[in-house]
Amino acid sequence: MNYDAIAFWSQIAGFVLFVALFIWVVSKWITPAVSRAQRASNERIAQAERHRDDMRAAVESLRHEMEGAKRDAAMILERAKERARREHDEIIAEAREEGELAVRNANGELARARMAAREQLHHDLAAKALEIARATVSRRVDARGNALLLQEFVESLHGQ
Repeated sequence: MNYDAIAFWSQIAGFVLFVALFIWVVSKWITPAVSRAQRASNERIAQAERHRDDMRAAVESLRHEMEGAKRDAAMILERAKERARREHDEIIAEAREEGELAVRNANGELARARMAAREQLHHDLAAKALEIARATVSRRVDARGNALLLQEFVESLHGQ
């Protein structure tokens, strides 16, 4: 017997058995595990891509909303400016009217005050003139002259 040939063929048989066992182990446990891992990875990638696409759509939607909000803010600002201008004009007009009314009232009060002052002046002048007349009369007219004047006054009253 040839021991070298037996050793050679036993190594070949061991190698073939090892390769067959390796192929069987790979196909039984490793290939399904790698396949499952690959499917899970592909699913995660697909889910990440869907999430990315959803986020892009959300960002685009938010951009449109932001542009709309900017337009709305600009319109609100313009309306506020216009309203402020209108209210300013109304306040100025109202203040002008009130000022003119106050001036008219003040002019009326001034005229009334002038009339009252004139009347007071006339009254004061009349009182002063009466006082001067009394002083003058009391110096010029004696009791006999006073009686005579009084009698003329009474007769003038009866004659009327």
